[in-house]
Amino acid sequence: MKVALVYDRVNKWGGAERVLLALHKIFPDAPLYTSLYDKKKVKWAKPFDVRVSFLQSASSLRQYNDLLVLFMPIAFESFSFDEFDLVISVTSEAAKGIITKPGTIHICYCLTPTRYLWSGYDDYFSNNTFRTLSNPSVSYLRKWDQVASSRPDYYIAISTEVKKRIKEYYKRESEIIFPPLTLERYKKISKKTKQDYFLLVSRFSRFTYYKKVDLAIEAFNITGLPLKIIGTGPMIKAYKSKAKNNIEFLGELTDRRLTDYYENCKALVFPGLEDFGLVMAEAQSLGKPVIAYKAGGAKDIIKPGVTGEFFSEQTPESLIKTLKRFNEKSYNKAEIIRNSKKFSYKIFKNELEAFIKEKI
Repeated sequence: MKVALVYDRVNKWGGAERVLLALHKIFPDAPLYTSLYDKKKVKWAKPFDVRVSFLQSASSLRQYNDLLVLFMPIAFESFSFDEFDLVISVTSEAAKGIITKPGTIHICYCLTPTRYLWSGYDDYFSNNTFRTLSNPSVSYLRKWDQVASSRPDYYIAISTEVKKRIKEYYKRESEIIFPPLTLERYKKISKKTKQDYFLLVSRFSRFTYYKKVDLAIEAFNITGLPLKIIGTGPMIKAYKSKAKNNIEFLGELTDRRLTDYYENCKALVFPGLEDFGLVMAEAQSLGKPVIAYKAGGAKDIIKPGVTGEFFSEQTPESLIKTLKRFNEKSYNKAEIIRNSKKFSYKIFKNELEAFIKEKI
């Protein structure tokens, strides 16, 4: 069986990219089709046979993300998959819009229906002037997205939240297969990072406003509790300017160092409404509880009082209330690790292979 993988853009590192690496382990010969590939910025994609669209050569467009999205539909429709028996698109944007011939099965592993068009529209277009100017583009993209949503033969959702969105916005049914944990646990953990701190792991761009890093910064500014933040992106300067001395920015780390900080923190703080939130599962795989906003993928991951705690409103005040009552000594490390096993690579592989076998 000849298999191809499709992904929106190969230009960053995060949970979706870990999913692609897991798929590469299952289908090592499958090429990866994408609109854009930033070889200098992206090291994780080296094992892949990456095949890019015409947008790769449009260097002038690549500087403007807002303009670039208008060309994404054409980019993915331009690919041919005639030689493949199975195509798996991993997408939160346009990759689901590929066109396949009869006999080629297309499974969409949906990260979320395009956020800036649907569930996140009001947040993304909160500026009235920007919203008005963008209306023609949004109207075109929404119409195309609805058409594109009918092209996959089957949908897999990454969480209960995403399953609901697929039903609401695309009127399609889906099955849930959780993303796999691929973070390696290293035997030698440095003791130098052993501190009484909370941890936040995220990307920082205006396209990831929903991660609410600024909310966490405001809460920890008020409490004075130590917070370490791991991640990088264009918004990092703005976040640093808001943070007090009790908040430390560590940048982008290797998995070895990331594991170190997970291992030695009091808890992971997760203030955003995430489609799934793989970092929560990563922290729990190392026995650490998670303090998260009670919404989205967090509800699939956290068992209150067992593997972490929720705060009910997406405000600094609500987070602060949970931080004040949080006691890391009340959690059983072994139980937290046991709960994370449902997000293992083995389970992901078995469930995906069973799904494919059933559908083909």
